Amino acid sequence: MSKKRILFLGETYRADAITWMNGLREFGNFEIVTWELETSSNGVNRIKRIFELAKAILSIKSIAKKFKPDMVIAERTTSYGYLAAISGVKPMAVAQQGITDLWPHSSPLYIFKKVLQDTAFRKADLIHAWGNVMAQHMVESNVDMSKVMVLPKGINLNFFEFKDIHDDTMIQAIVTRALEPEYRHDIILKAFSIVKQNKIPFRLTIIGDGTELENLQHLAKELNIENEVDFVGRINNNDIPKYLQESNFYISMPITEGVSASLFEAMACGSFPIVSDLPGNRSWITEKVNGILVPSENHTKLAEELEWAFNNSNVTKKAIVSNRKFVEENANYQVNMKKIADTYNDLIKIKSTTT
Repeated sequence: MSKKRILFLGETYRADAITWMNGLREFGNFEIVTWELETSSNGVNRIKRIFELAKAILSIKSIAKKFKPDMVIAERTTSYGYLAAISGVKPMAVAQQGITDLWPHSSPLYIFKKVLQDTAFRKADLIHAWGNVMAQHMVESNVDMSKVMVLPKGINLNFFEFKDIHDDTMIQAIVTRALEPEYRHDIILKAFSIVKQNKIPFRLTIIGDGTELENLQHLAKELNIENEVDFVGRINNNDIPKYLQESNFYISMPITEGVSASLFEAMACGSFPIVSDLPGNRSWITEKVNGILVPSENHTKLAEELEWAFNNSNVTKKAIVSNRKFVEENANYQVNMKKIADTYNDLIKIKSTTT
């Protein structure tokens, strides 16, 4: 039997997209062709992206005519979701990436993006909510919830192994989020400057790259913690588990959050999470049971909670064991991606019997 073909609309360099596509190939035996916008959505590029969006449908229809996909899937319910909705390819699945995909609410393009999202929701045969916080937004947007699958893609637990090999005589913290303004690495650096003032030994490892790199390096020097902070840069994905296993604390302070694969990876590897107090994180973290929730722009509170966690190893030791079990039960890539791939195959079968 020939492979079924999927047209994927989204940013193929993103780890979430790679996980999604690899899972479909592995568990659904799908052949995948991709298309993505060339213009980023940052700053002034947003206007250019709108013009590119207007022309994109011709490119997508050309690919669809040549490739003859059995299905189209899209990440984000705005740009790519809208393009999938008007591509003419059915069935269609779309994934909401953030809590709403309409962030920030203050954007002058908010109403425009809302129209695109509503079109994607209406036209989709399947809508992915990677977590309950996304599903709640869909309820509020009057989405037909019979089309919604609430399930994270999960992570590869054979790859992200649990190993309690860190040094508990000091804080060994890790950050694995992109160095972009919304992830508030500056808050993390300011918190660790307080930790240093309080004479607590630490090592802070920051993995990744982004537009804020130089600013953050400069800030670390200003705060006199440059010798304790290691800006590793972008690394091979195969090396991430080792860094997580050697770290006793995982820190993430974004101002908005959907469902974070990075959080699952840390929980799987035995790194105790201290993260922003946001709805997306509250779905997985119970305060001072299996992690700590901190207001995203409060560096003083973050420093206090870091010190509390370091001085209460009885809590953190118990938490990292329960976190591994939680991820195994709720975010197992092999189980979850098999369900997603099976659902796609069912949708394709239904389409073929009705056309």
